[in-house]
Amino acid sequence: MPDIIVMFFLLGLVAGLVKSNLTIPHAAYDTLSLLLMLTIGLKGGMAMYGNLSWGLIPEMVGVAALGGVIPLILAPLLRRVVRLSAADSASLAAHYGSVSAGTFAVALAYVESRGLAAGAETTLYLVMMELPAIMVGIALYRRFQGNGGKSAVMEGLWHETLTNRGVILLAGGVMIGALYGPLQGATVTDLYTGAFHGVLALFLLEMGLTAAETLRPLPVRHWRLLAFALAAPLVLALAGIAMGVLLGLPEGSVLILAALTASASYIAAPAAMRTAIPEANIGLAMLASLGVTFPFNVLVGIPLYHQLTQWF
Repeated sequence: MPDIIVMFFLLGLVAGLVKSNLTIPHAAYDTLSLLLMLTIGLKGGMAMYGNLSWGLIPEMVGVAALGGVIPLILAPLLRRVVRLSAADSASLAAHYGSVSAGTFAVALAYVESRGLAAGAETTLYLVMMELPAIMVGIALYRRFQGNGGKSAVMEGLWHETLTNRGVILLAGGVMIGALYGPLQGATVTDLYTGAFHGVLALFLLEMGLTAAETLRPLPVRHWRLLAFALAAPLVLALAGIAMGVLLGLPEGSVLILAALTASASYIAAPAAMRTAIPEANIGLAMLASLGVTFPFNVLVGIPLYHQLTQWF
């Protein structure tokens, strides 16, 4: 049986496909996503309490390198094989180099439920992969266009990327958790960490509804993109596993890194690409990342990556 939280995603997916009138109010979804990112940051920070060391630097550099290299590899493939435009190739590459907080949350719950050893710093992987991926995607687009880009635009993008709510909540949660630990801040943090799985279940219900919306009707004319969105997670997960093994990470950390490299952003990257590459079709990116890759990772990908991790 899959984890119970995954069943909430399936419930939303089925409800959307049968055109049910089930909806999650936008304000409620906004609240759920805020709570989820803040709780992820707090959990990571509390686990890091008293465990910060310079030894984390090689690990963070290796993870950030993945975020930057993945778009470099995917962009030419998307342009020549999937046959997307320069703008869409750069945009999709940035989405797949970046990460999904929802996939991270599901992978974290999977690791915790099975008692796998994982480092507290895995929360930092979200930020360390997201920023390089977005910046490399934009640089690729400028190169495709034969344009270095205006410095004012890039400065504004840096500001928007570094100060978006996801980064602020994740980084802020890590700092607060690391400062107060699991005991000193328990009167506040227990409320968030205790409700983590419940919040994640409702978040996945909404993700199921949204995924169904992108797939209805089935966009068969984009079959190359759909095939890419299904195949890419498997290949990218292997890159994450290889990096995790190279860095000597514990099993749970390797699995989380594999799940992140296999994921694609549907929150931070779309917002950044709308600003930096207005010619890109964000609908295509959402179709691939949220309509195909996210369901694949949540339903079958994470257990599969766990088996691959054990084989390695």
